[in-house]
Amino acid sequence: MNPVLAYVALGANLGDAETTVRAAISALGRLPDTRLVAASSLYRTAPLDVPEPQPDYINAVARVATTLPPESLLDELLALEARFGRVRPYRWAPRALDLDLLLYGGVVLDTPHLTLPHPRLHQRAFVLDPLLELDPTLEAPGLGPLSLWRERLRDQDIERLQPHPA
Repeated sequence: MNPVLAYVALGANLGDAETTVRAAISALGRLPDTRLVAASSLYRTAPLDVPEPQPDYINAVARVATTLPPESLLDELLALEARFGRVRPYRWAPRALDLDLLLYGGVVLDTPHLTLPHPRLHQRAFVLDPLLELDPTLEAPGLGPLSLWRERLRDQDIERLQPHPA
C-alpha cells in the first residue's frame, strides 16, 4: 500500500506544554507504519469554548506519511495521548496532550469513531495557521482551499512561537 499523507493537530495546556508537544511530534514518527514528514512551528493560543479559565495552549500540526488505515491511525493517536497522561474528566477539560486527526489524504469519513476531515478544522485558527504553514495551498474535501477559511477567523488571536526542529 502506498503511504497516505495525513495531518495531525497537537495541543497541550498542562505542565510543560511546549516540551510535551515537541516530544509528541517526535513520537508520531515512531508510530507503526508511519513516518514524520514535517512539523509546523509551535503556536500559543487562548482556550476556546471552555467552561472555566485555563492556561493557554501550545499547538502545532504534523504531516505524516502512513500506511495505517484512518481508524487505526486514530487508535494509535489515542494511545499516544494516554501515554502522555491524557485523561478525559469532562468535555473541554485542560489537556496534557490532545491529538486530532485532521486530514487523511482526500478521505471523507463519518463514523461514530472518526469524522474526516475533522469537523471543526476550518473554525480554529490554532489548526489553520500551522496547517497553512506546512502547505499554504492545502485544500480539504468539502471545504476547498483552507486559506479562504482562515480569513474568516481574524478575531482568533494566535502567537507563532518557534519552528519545530524536525
